[in-house]
Amino acid sequence: MSVTLEKGKTINFYQATTPIIIAVFGVYLTIGIALGILPKFVQSNLGYDSIIVGLVIGLQFVSTLITRAYSGKITDTQGAKKSKMSGVVLAVIAGVVYVLAVYFQVNRALALVLLLLARIIHGVGESFLVTGALTWGIGLVGHSNSGKVMTWNGIAMYAGIAIGAPLSIWLERSFADLPAFLLIIVLPFVSWLATAKLPAIPIDKDHIRTPFYKVIGAISGQGLSLAFSSLAFGCIASFIALFFTEKNWGDASLAFMVFGACYVLTRIFFASFPDRFGGYKIALISLFIEVVGQVFIWTSVSKTAAIIGCGLTGIGFSLVFPALGVLAIKKVKPQMRGTALGAYVAFVDLSLGIAGPMAGLIAGWFNYQAVYLFGGISCVLSIIILMFNKK
Repeated sequence: MSVTLEKGKTINFYQATTPIIIAVFGVYLTIGIALGILPKFVQSNLGYDSIIVGLVIGLQFVSTLITRAYSGKITDTQGAKKSKMSGVVLAVIAGVVYVLAVYFQVNRALALVLLLLARIIHGVGESFLVTGALTWGIGLVGHSNSGKVMTWNGIAMYAGIAIGAPLSIWLERSFADLPAFLLIIVLPFVSWLATAKLPAIPIDKDHIRTPFYKVIGAISGQGLSLAFSSLAFGCIASFIALFFTEKNWGDASLAFMVFGACYVLTRIFFASFPDRFGGYKIALISLFIEVVGQVFIWTSVSKTAAIIGCGLTGIGFSLVFPALGVLAIKKVKPQMRGTALGAYVAFVDLSLGIAGPMAGLIAGWFNYQAVYLFGGISCVLSIIILMFNKK
């Protein structure tokens, strides 16, 4: 399809979305790199326990959550392009602070403070980037393609994480910690260049904005279901590497890659399903698959079983976000789309913000395998919430 812009210019779906997808992928590579290298860096280099690992990982998602309302406001009032570009700049700054943490790691307290600061900045950057990118894409290609926009942006997000995490592990093994963190500084420039010439979407400055708390209320059912489903992903992101180490199964690069490959392939082949068959049906099926994946990891007695569980989790989690998003975005006016998307994604931030610390506590009380029982129970709760919020 083609969309007519200001001054009679037209742009088709792929011309509009491909630069945005590349841009999102570039920044999410930096997030994946951080997730891959930080647990070992905090535990081995700095000597902190699993609870601190969870805190460091989770802080990024907390900072993203706190700034969702503001990023939505900026997106709706100053433009999606400005919001997205602000996220890119903040990602570069975060990379610089990570590098400083590596240089000052002999002082473990100072290094930890710098890491926490970097995680906060990285989280704020993610908030602006995702809200701006989703709103920009939907604004360019129209509401009827909102599911596809969210699906393809999600591919970029989680492909970035899935590739970035093993990439950072390989860099750390082959060279040292520093090259991985330096890459976090470089990659956002790819994001900047990808969308530099993409046209902005017009802003309706006369629209009376709905208060953020009312937007949250309108989409809370879908948001809570999304939050509980995201805990399973948070468990994999935060502790699958340490779980593999505990079991003497080697590094978790393959687990990350299988999760990411299954996630991405599911979205590629079934991208149109939420728009075609309805968000409720697709979300329900996806959540059941995600539960099975978490049970596989929880009961695994071999590396192969755990990797299969990661793959099933990737398949299940893949379409939950766009499926529930199709239901959520119908509840607001187009002029509030940025705020609504910011509110909706905030539930993911809330989930991932608490997943790290909660999983860290569970791992400390029991073991790393018990973390995935927690993930499975969370997905069951997501199904229950969805059943009470079909529309």
